[in-house]
Amino acid sequence: MKLKQRMVVLCAVLLLLGLAKIFLLDGGEGTAASRRDLRAFRKMEAGLSLSRGARLTNTLQSPWEIASQWVGPREVYPEETPELAAVLTSLSSARIERADVGYKGTQLKALLVLDGGQKVVFKPKRYNRDYVVEGEPYAGYDRHNAEVAAFHLDRILGFRRAPLVVGRYVNLRTEIKPVATDQLLSTFLMQGNNTCFYGKCYYCRESEPACAEGEIMEGSLTLWLPDVWPLQKHRHPWGRTYREGKLARWEYDESYCEAVKKMPPYDAGPRLLDVIDTAIFDYLIGNADRHHYESFQDDGGASMLILLDNAKSFGNPALDERSILAPLYQCCMVRVSTWNRLNLLRSGALSSAMRQALAFDPIQPVLTEPHLAALDRRLSGVIATIKQCMEAQGPDNTLIEDRMNLPHP
Repeated sequence: MKLKQRMVVLCAVLLLLGLAKIFLLDGGEGTAASRRDLRAFRKMEAGLSLSRGARLTNTLQSPWEIASQWVGPREVYPEETPELAAVLTSLSSARIERADVGYKGTQLKALLVLDGGQKVVFKPKRYNRDYVVEGEPYAGYDRHNAEVAAFHLDRILGFRRAPLVVGRYVNLRTEIKPVATDQLLSTFLMQGNNTCFYGKCYYCRESEPACAEGEIMEGSLTLWLPDVWPLQKHRHPWGRTYREGKLARWEYDESYCEAVKKMPPYDAGPRLLDVIDTAIFDYLIGNADRHHYESFQDDGGASMLILLDNAKSFGNPALDERSILAPLYQCCMVRVSTWNRLNLLRSGALSSAMRQALAFDPIQPVLTEPHLAALDRRLSGVIATIKQCMEAQGPDNTLIEDRMNLPHP
């Protein structure tokens, strides 16, 4: 066979191998990685529906002790959590022992302590479900229901990096005011027959309180991570400037990812792939406000990027803010496991899974149908972006095998 013919045959073989890899990872079951990811997906599906009113049995541990033991360097909760429904039920019903103004931040929240000493963050309802937040993609108040929905999306995607969240109704007169600190009590007021409070934060104003319907306030509770896992805050490399007329470098430099790859902790370890996973997560929920992020302290870059503060999400179902995906389309790389999971959620499976997961929550319906439809539409956009990367540089340079499972201490 002549050299030219051999080269043609070799190129054809390489092309077929590349196409085979794309096929096997595009929802197929032919590789060990995709088979493993399919088994994980089936486990997620089996545990997606949660029982209302579930209680812990056959254990002397509190729900807070169980949830604390779940936390590890690479996950907030494990793949299989038969006690999850009981822990969330306890979050939504445990007696409130203390109420105080929220920890530092820009948005209104309250810090509650539940029976047994468990700290939680309470974010009050500010909008009706069908309210559309116009303007910049990071505009508006925090959305409490977005925290609930984001937690369940984290479960569905298999990331397991978001703290536990549940919706809850609280009676401000009987559950909060009797145990509130003077600082929190001083921010309570009445608007007509409705009890309101404005708390203490950067943007908190007496003129813009959160109000209950009468005395009953809807909100979300986020479980505080264990104190044995102190957090470290990082500036997001793809953060916005929030200044009119001033762009961040990533907004005009298409080679920006190459510079990020040279900076710790993105030059080694899982952190850059975590950032890209987070970009996909944030694009799906419409969160353009992740200017900082948290990991565990002294992690040497091995800790997960923790998906905290997801309340600037699900504001406008018609807006698909593509710039949120900049880490993905500028770096053109993604975990194999993420790619496989995304493909398993195509064709309406994502919105169907969200409906199933959210049906458990006490404040359901958590999302309106337009927001659920937006999840499926945005997922198609993510998959199309990854396919463009594979076409430009090949699947071997795009799909990265990275499955860090660090042991619990």
